[in-house]
Amino acid sequence: MNWEQLLSLKRAGDTHKRFRKDQDETRLGFEVDFDRIVFSSPFRSLQDKTQVIPLSDTDFVHTRLTHSMEVSVVGRSLGRVVGRQLLKRHPHLTDLGYTFNDFGSIVAAAALSHDIGNPPFGHSGEQSIGEYFNSGKGLRFKSDLSAKEWQDLIDFEGNANGFKILTQDGLGVQDGLRLSYATLGAFMKYPKESLPKKATNHVVDKKFGCFQSEKEKFVDVAENLGLKKMRSGQDISYFRHPLAYLVEAADDICYTIIDFEDGINLGLVDEEFALEYMIKLVQHKIDIKKYHSLGLKKDRVSYLRALAISTLIDEAATIFIENETAILEGSFDKSLLDRCKYEAQINDIINISIDKIYNSKSVLEKEVAGYKVLADLLEVFINAVNNTYLGKASNYDKLTFMLLPQEFKHASDSLYDRILGVCAYVSGMSDSYAILVHKKISGVIVS
Repeated sequence: MNWEQLLSLKRAGDTHKRFRKDQDETRLGFEVDFDRIVFSSPFRSLQDKTQVIPLSDTDFVHTRLTHSMEVSVVGRSLGRVVGRQLLKRHPHLTDLGYTFNDFGSIVAAAALSHDIGNPPFGHSGEQSIGEYFNSGKGLRFKSDLSAKEWQDLIDFEGNANGFKILTQDGLGVQDGLRLSYATLGAFMKYPKESLPKKATNHVVDKKFGCFQSEKEKFVDVAENLGLKKMRSGQDISYFRHPLAYLVEAADDICYTIIDFEDGINLGLVDEEFALEYMIKLVQHKIDIKKYHSLGLKKDRVSYLRALAISTLIDEAATIFIENETAILEGSFDKSLLDRCKYEAQINDIINISIDKIYNSKSVLEKEVAGYKVLADLLEVFINAVNNTYLGKASNYDKLTFMLLPQEFKHASDSLYDRILGVCAYVSGMSDSYAILVHKKISGVIVS
């Protein structure tokens, strides 16, 4: 892989090549990507989607929206730090007009959209949809779908759904948000289809990044960027765009540290206990006198969080630069933080978060409710869409079909496309809206 190709400004539908030197410096193409994501309706829905604490009554707990914005900020810093070093190594990129800010803008835009395809109800949302097909009422569709189509459903993946949202055609709209291929490449953390599943221990094989419905667009992006194929044969599988490692690192840094911060502020993790773990990350930077001068718990936690994020940004950037050749070759098979010197400390924090936060009663109760809500929504709307297509819709099917937004009422001849369309509709709901619609289809009168 080579950087000139990886930094492509091409957008779907372009008939002419875009050159960096020709860009309007007041609004660069990579910055346009960021703007288009911010103004999109799928991004706005993240403001009411759970990050960790579902439907929290407090005002300081992170939603998917605030999490995505913070990941973007961290990603921008990572991209700039790495970009400055890469331009020294590859001065011809400077001759072509690229600056270190371009790297920051690409990573920031991709990071901003990294959760745009995630369903409501936090980390259990994807599993909820998958289980509806794997062991719920959706199991009846298995024999009518191909192996890869079925795998898309039983392992419903927010990353693949995110690529669908960013690139799908709509009513009068072609190619979604028409982001630059560089940004789409950095977004593609798992540039492969759903099968074969976890064929290797390489980080690329951990999950998948495209549904069967978007595989042609997925391949077009990968080939234009010059992503290296991971396997020969018919299965779609590529090594990552290098900047996807920075997007992943930004996400890992934020959810590790900021989920922990939320747990401390909610009282799920004792502050003194938290300090014991956080201090191991920031002991070379912390000003103990300043720390103890802060009178409020939230300010003390905020101070530690800022130091921890700064520490991990520096570490992730260093690992990337040291392993640039391996990353370009595809032989770097772990996430950046899995290779960092703070891996043990990070794992300690994650294990505490799992025990005290992710498995807390309030989180588990809301996630259990999410399983029921999503399964019921899928059943009702899949029946409505399929029965309408087959011409045997009941009055209830007709009424629920009318609840669907216009873009989800298409009468595709493909059962897979009809089902995936409903999954996209349901996964695009905010937590509150999913609950509201569930009440309506369950016969609960909502004023």
